[in-house]
Amino acid sequence: MADGNPWDGLTVEEHEFQFNPQAAFPGFADVRARLAPLNDAARATLGQPEEVAYGDGPLHRLDIFRAAGDGPRPVHVFYHGGYWRAQDKANYAFLAGVLVPLGITTVIANYDLCPAVTLDEVTASAVAGFGWVADHVEEIGGDAERITLSGHSAGAHLGAAILADAGLAEKPAGLRGAVLTSGIFDPRPAIGTSVNAELGLTEEIAARNDMQARPPRRRAEICLMAGTREPVHWVAQTWRYYEMLRREGHEPLLHLLAGHDHFDILEDYLRPDGLTLDVILRQSGLR
Repeated sequence: MADGNPWDGLTVEEHEFQFNPQAAFPGFADVRARLAPLNDAARATLGQPEEVAYGDGPLHRLDIFRAAGDGPRPVHVFYHGGYWRAQDKANYAFLAGVLVPLGITTVIANYDLCPAVTLDEVTASAVAGFGWVADHVEEIGGDAERITLSGHSAGAHLGAAILADAGLAEKPAGLRGAVLTSGIFDPRPAIGTSVNAELGLTEEIAARNDMQARPPRRRAEICLMAGTREPVHWVAQTWRYYEMLRREGHEPLLHLLAGHDHFDILEDYLRPDGLTLDVILRQSGLR
């Protein structure tokens, strides 16, 4: 580790395996194929979501699936993965299919993607999307005291950015809890992967978006998760973010989900006895 980075000394091939999940798990598309009919089923059961714009960009959109029930409902916001350069909210309606019947209004967020923009703008758009939810939570029938979020992979990084944003911390409606799964909290190692051809990361951009150096500005219940089958250097990102939170006086939870890889860990949302669902329900005040 000549420069003090944990990934120093890896060969090019090892670095790609450790920090490009699609290289580590080439069967990643199988998970998407399993979830696709669940997305269709959720929309068939719940109806098409209400799509709202939180900005001027074509990806500045939120899908809102409202939960029925008496009084304001808990609200959960989800940020998808895709290494800041892929995926779409339409592929995650299955989350609403799980959460809405349990009484949780579910918001699936889109945000700007590389290479059309830099990671700075990706992060800013995710923060803006959450800001819209915080500002309009009562209009969508939500409870300002029970807003939670979760994010997977790059979406976990964006969730950490939301926690760290000073402007959001000043809003009356804040974040009660966050579940951050299989996150890449420090973008620097992505520079050494083939994915950077699309990301266009520089050391300066990566440093500005390093969430291991940006603690939350507001107290929230934070739960970190990773899969036991994920590469060790990828899981170490979650561990280092956990350590930073502890140093900053937070009390995060950390769970390794046995048998899960980087992609099928999303299927834990679907298990009635799954840890992901249990944490979201507890943070939402429903358990």
